[in-house]
Amino acid sequence: MDSETNFCIRFPAQCPGGEAQALAARQRLVEVSASGASLAAGLRNLTEEQRALVDTIILDCVKDADFLLNEKLFGGSPTREQCAEVLERDANGKPVTRAMRLGLEKHEAAMACIQEKLPPLRQGGFSLNQRYRLNPHTGKWEPLSRQQVEALLRTGGKDLVGTIEPDVVIHTGNVAEVLDVYDLKFPCPGTNPPTWRTYGEGHPYRGADQGSTYQQAFGGNPARVAPRWGVLRGNP
Repeated sequence: MDSETNFCIRFPAQCPGGEAQALAARQRLVEVSASGASLAAGLRNLTEEQRALVDTIILDCVKDADFLLNEKLFGGSPTREQCAEVLERDANGKPVTRAMRLGLEKHEAAMACIQEKLPPLRQGGFSLNQRYRLNPHTGKWEPLSRQQVEALLRTGGKDLVGTIEPDVVIHTGNVAEVLDVYDLKFPCPGTNPPTWRTYGEGHPYRGADQGSTYQQAFGGNPARVAPRWGVLRGNP
């Protein structure tokens, strides 16, 4: 589905004549979904056609969050100077920039959208913010439940160091059986390339980045998704 059609589906009032495109695009989505009628069995695998549709849903949500918040807060895309503005300092005295704050707000909006849009395609076959921890005895990455994470946080969070938490995990219905992972990126300004975060001093994976760590943990080719850049796999 091309970007013009996507835009008309999401913002028909701003795209004269887009209603016909929207109907045709929605029909294609219905046809693809109908072809996977046996959802429970279908969750065991992720075909390239299904992956492409997941890509589209997640990218649409990322683009929507970016566009709507930019329009609301700036009347358009923020400038490099606006992105770099320091809004406050955190408890450690480190600056909190507008880019950081904006990224969190867009991330929250996009994740809410994904939670709404993805179930018709992958009901029971995806998780948001699912955390995993490496079992040193088996060498396997094991999922942590929300209750486990909360319990570890109450004891100071020391045992959460070295865990990983992709934004979106596509799985078989069993969160331990990962088929694909996505991280949402909102560079500010949007022309900046979306990069994987590199782990710093004191981290068990110091010098490595998110993408390579995800790949080692789950295999495959993890994706980062950014508004102007689309769905990117592999390292920049």
